[in-house]
Amino acid sequence: MAGSASAGASIGTPELSIVLPVYNEGEAVEPVLRGLASAVRTPHELVVVYDFDEDTTVPVVRRLVSEIPGLRGLRNDIGRGVLNAMKAGIAGSTAPYVLISMADGSDEPAIVDRMVELAKGGADVVAASRYMRGGHQIGGPPLKRLMSRVAGLTLHLFARVPTHDATSNFKLYSPRFLDAVRIESTAGFELALELTVKATLERRRIAEVPTTWRDRTAGQSNFKLRQWLPHYLHWYRVAFFHR
Repeated sequence: MAGSASAGASIGTPELSIVLPVYNEGEAVEPVLRGLASAVRTPHELVVVYDFDEDTTVPVVRRLVSEIPGLRGLRNDIGRGVLNAMKAGIAGSTAPYVLISMADGSDEPAIVDRMVELAKGGADVVAASRYMRGGHQIGGPPLKRLMSRVAGLTLHLFARVPTHDATSNFKLYSPRFLDAVRIESTAGFELALELTVKATLERRRIAEVPTTWRDRTAGQSNFKLRQWLPHYLHWYRVAFFHR
């Protein structure tokens, strides 16, 4: 895997690229990858994006590529950090639809096929929503949970963003949208909010499905609230004042 992608067992032509940015996930990534592989019926590839060859996730992916169809590693050569990992994963995807998911097991793989159906039905962004009817959030820092919920619901109610959960990164994007949009984010996970706001302002179709989000049970979160908050606030303001 050093320096390039290593492909797993063939699954034919994938319709969906599932991009998972990682940082020293180690053995904890194995159940996440196996869970996605078993739950997602849409022909897909699993693109594990890492920043450096010494990442503890790398040997685990190398061991599993012969067992999990479509699994491959991709080194992020854009620059270290989760934002660049997501950008590298999007650029390095081979399928028309791209789904961003976390490698910590917090996202719900059982809803991915439904997200693909909505995208094929015309949605440019499909959000897995914790805050719509039927959605849930289990665990996580209370302040982060409160801010995310308030942001999502106020954007939905007052800025007319079609999803209740604009800040979640568990989203699927259509090729026509990704080909047309210019990513301006510079920090981290605010990327999902940027893309959701831009899709809203461009009057693109946004759909959502309820999901249950669970806080990670292994490893340490790399979410940097204090560092990234100004970047979230920027796109929050754009949603309201640039309509």
